[in-house]
Amino acid sequence: MGDDSARKRKVRGRKIRSDRSKKEGRKAKKELARKASAARERNGDSPLSPPEDVVPEPFVETDAVASVRDRTTGWLEADQPVHLIGPTGCGKTSLALSAAAERGRPVVWLNGDEAVDTAALVGDHAGGERYTEDDRFVSGVSKQTEIVRERWVDNPLSVAVREGATLVYNEFSRSDPAAHNVLLSVFEEGVLERPGKRGEDRTIDVHPEFRAILTSNDVEYAGVHRQQDALLDRFVGVHVGYYDGETEREIVASHVDLPDEAVSTVVDATRSLRDDLGVVVGTRAAITAAKGLAVFDGGADDSDVSGDIDDELLTEVFTDVLSPKVAGAADAEDGAGIDTVDDLRADIADAI
Repeated sequence: MGDDSARKRKVRGRKIRSDRSKKEGRKAKKELARKASAARERNGDSPLSPPEDVVPEPFVETDAVASVRDRTTGWLEADQPVHLIGPTGCGKTSLALSAAAERGRPVVWLNGDEAVDTAALVGDHAGGERYTEDDRFVSGVSKQTEIVRERWVDNPLSVAVREGATLVYNEFSRSDPAAHNVLLSVFEEGVLERPGKRGEDRTIDVHPEFRAILTSNDVEYAGVHRQQDALLDRFVGVHVGYYDGETEREIVASHVDLPDEAVSTVVDATRSLRDDLGVVVGTRAAITAAKGLAVFDGGADDSDVSGDIDDELLTEVFTDVLSPKVAGAADAEDGAGIDTVDDLRADIADAI
């Protein structure tokens, strides 16, 4: 009898040790899963992009373009956030991405609009993780514990600040200024506060390699907000205007396969319209018009497009490209003097 009891105690002892071993194994697996999840958040599932992946294609680099980009990268080296300001369609975004890639650091992209708030910048709780631990430490007794852990997801600003990335904040002035209060401590004290985040990691120390490039349209454009002076004082502003004619010709030619004469005709018309019309006529409009001519003048084969473009066709193409800008122009500040598409067509014909 005694021998039998001893044998049972031994068996039970082995069982307890086996249960402990399994429990420790489960804990180890959970810890590995958490680490893997964190790694994915910081790498594959994060907004981080390698610098070589953000270089605009195509990107034309003339002396004029290189000069503005070198000013931008120079200010970044001086640890100053750069605010690229200029009219729509002048190439601010491409310039910002090119300057960011030049640094050789990861890049984080953020596009501004009315929906951007503080949480969209720094992060927010994304639901909770709920799981049950089943404890069978004592044979025949089961104890279940339900554990709920809130899951926090970092958004672009937090990722860029922590990883020392270059933040490219496009259309910065289209976001509500209230969302940008968190940037004050980033640029002044080198600390990012994450409202809604609890515990010791509520704040992030700004990585010494973190830099920011912001782009905005000129203040007279519709849909932009005046940002707080305390924040604007911490930026340097680099104005990006329309490039010279030769640069614009190279940019258009890099996007559309047209004869040089046709490209020159489009760019010359664009520059004339820019001076004569009451609407914004950017380099982007020249690219779009060239793409239209490649279809309407030469059909599907771009090589059939002639260098001698009919003025009437050029007028119709630019009317199509620019007519969205005069929709409701009678009630808007831009487009002054152009009330209808017919008015626009007449003005384009006169300029061409």
